[in-house]
Amino acid sequence: MPASEDHLHLVGDVGGTNARFALTRMVDGRPRVEHHESFPAETHPTFLDGVRAFLDGCDARPNGGVIAVAGPVTDGFIDLTNSPWRVSEAELASLGVGPIRLINDFEALAWAAPLIEGPELAHLGGPEAGDPQQTLAVLGPGTGFGVSALARDRWGSSVAMASEGGHVDFAPSDALEDEVLRLLRRRYTRVSIERLICGPGLVNLHRALAEIDDRPTSIDDPAEITRSALEDPRGPCGATLARFCAILGSVAGDVALTTGARGGVYVAGGIAPRILDFLEASPFRERFEQKGRFTPYMKAIPTWVILHKQAALLGAAHVACRADG
Repeated sequence: MPASEDHLHLVGDVGGTNARFALTRMVDGRPRVEHHESFPAETHPTFLDGVRAFLDGCDARPNGGVIAVAGPVTDGFIDLTNSPWRVSEAELASLGVGPIRLINDFEALAWAAPLIEGPELAHLGGPEAGDPQQTLAVLGPGTGFGVSALARDRWGSSVAMASEGGHVDFAPSDALEDEVLRLLRRRYTRVSIERLICGPGLVNLHRALAEIDDRPTSIDDPAEITRSALEDPRGPCGATLARFCAILGSVAGDVALTTGARGGVYVAGGIAPRILDFLEASPFRERFEQKGRFTPYMKAIPTWVILHKQAALLGAAHVACRADG
C-alpha cells in the first residue's frame, strides 16, 4: 500500500475573503475529504491563528500537508495579494503536525482540474473533451484573478505551473473597451486584468461604463451588480456583467493561446458558478474563439466552469499525496 494511503493530511485553500481547511487521505487512489471547515479569513487576526483554530476542532492530527494560497509563494513565504494575512512554512512547522507546504491556489486548481468530472463541471462550449495528452489551463475571477496551467506530455508526465497571470496588462478588444482602459488609467497607472475581472474589478467596470454613458451610479458592491444583472439582464448592471463575461472570454482565449491549452480551459473562482446561466448566454465563448487567424485552433478547445466547491482542497490533497510518494 502506498504511504499516502496511511497518511492523514491537512489541506487548505486560503483566499482574500475565505479560508477553507480540511483533513484528507487517499482512498482507492483518490483524495477524500474527512473533515472540512470554512470561515471568513477576517475571523482570525493571523494565518497561523486560522490554521490553529481548525486543528483544535479536529479529533485526529494530520501528518503534514499542503495549503493553497492566493498569491505568489516565495522561498516558503506568502504575503496574500488581497489579504493582510502572511505566513511562512517555517511558522507553520511550529504547529507540530509535520511539514506543511504552501502552494499557489491556482496551481492547486490545475492539479484538481483533471480529477473533476460529471455534475461538478459545466460545459461552456467547444468539444466535449480536450486532448488528455495536452496542456490544460485554469483561470478565474474571485476576490482576485488567478491563472495556472497543467503542462502534460504524451508520456503521462505533468507539472502544474504557478503563475501571476491575472496581473498581466488588460488588452481591449473594441472601442468601448479602449475607453474603459482610458478611464481606469486615471486611477491606476497600469491596468491589469485583475483591475476588471474579479469582484472589485466588476465595480471598476460598472463605474467606467456608467461614466461612458454619462449616467450616475452609487453602487460599490459587486454582489449588488451581479444580483441586479441576474434580475434584469437588459439593465445597466446586466450590461456590465455581459461585458465582464465578454472580457473574461477574451482573457481565457489569450491564456489558451499562451499555454497551448489543447487539453481544455477551466474557469474557476467564486464568481463563475454563481452566474453560470448568464455566462452561458453571454459572449464568453464567442470572444474566446475570436482570435483572427487562430479561430479554428480556438474552436477545437473545450471550455468548462468548475462547480466543485472544494476543488482547490482536492488539488492540495493531490500534491500532498504526491509528496508522500
